[in-house]
Amino acid sequence: MAVLPTFTTLGSGPTVLMLHDADGDHLTFAPQVETLATAGYRAVAWDMPGYGRSAPVEPYTFKALAQSCLALIDALQGGPVALVGHGMGAMVALEAAVRDPSKVRRLVLCAGGPALDAQAVEDWVAPRLRALEALDAGGSMEQLAQTLVPQFIGTGALPEGVRLASHALAQVYPGAYRRALAALPTFDRGAAALAQLTMPALLVGGDLDRCTPPVALEALAQVLPDAATLRLPHVGHWPQLEDPEGFDAALLDFLARRRWLH
Repeated sequence: MAVLPTFTTLGSGPTVLMLHDADGDHLTFAPQVETLATAGYRAVAWDMPGYGRSAPVEPYTFKALAQSCLALIDALQGGPVALVGHGMGAMVALEAAVRDPSKVRRLVLCAGGPALDAQAVEDWVAPRLRALEALDAGGSMEQLAQTLVPQFIGTGALPEGVRLASHALAQVYPGAYRRALAALPTFDRGAAALAQLTMPALLVGGDLDRCTPPVALEALAQVLPDAATLRLPHVGHWPQLEDPEGFDAALLDFLARRRWLH
């Protein structure tokens, strides 16, 4: 039996499972854990395999990450969940939903999803690989975070959110980060597979996100059968941290309007 990933949880009620980006860990959803628990949900934020205390998976692929996510959903014993994914976590969420849609009642995809083309992948991954090269020359993950995060935030980012994003990235193991970045370009779910996902979906992005620009989210919304989009102004790649009030309001409204029965 596979070892389950570690996670943090708070509250009781319908389960909302949050999957972080390659650039952090469960801490990048810390504001949402509090908000959701207060609003009557069971908020769960995992540490992706290889992150925090979660054991890595072999091979390190979207299939294996999605299977780990689905195993965690089973272990939580809360029935189908609302799956919230940020960045790479949005791709894991999509892969999990394609593999077993019965376990996912709704999707919230934050600043992540299929890239429009190879250049878009390069724009996302290359700066992070360059930062890792500097780390190999004697730097630290803290220095990497201080270099990278300012490159990808928006002009209106909440300073406390930026600090939390930097802190979370600084905790990532360099080896795990390298493997996640290597996996990112391999996400290959196309329109035919994604068009089968009939659960309600909310796509949230920042107007200034250079990793998943608004045009990418709009393209994904055209593929998913039941999708709405939200663009947060002056926000970059961490909408849930740069504008937690705007993100949380949209998330709670989406869950309330789509409240599922038990």
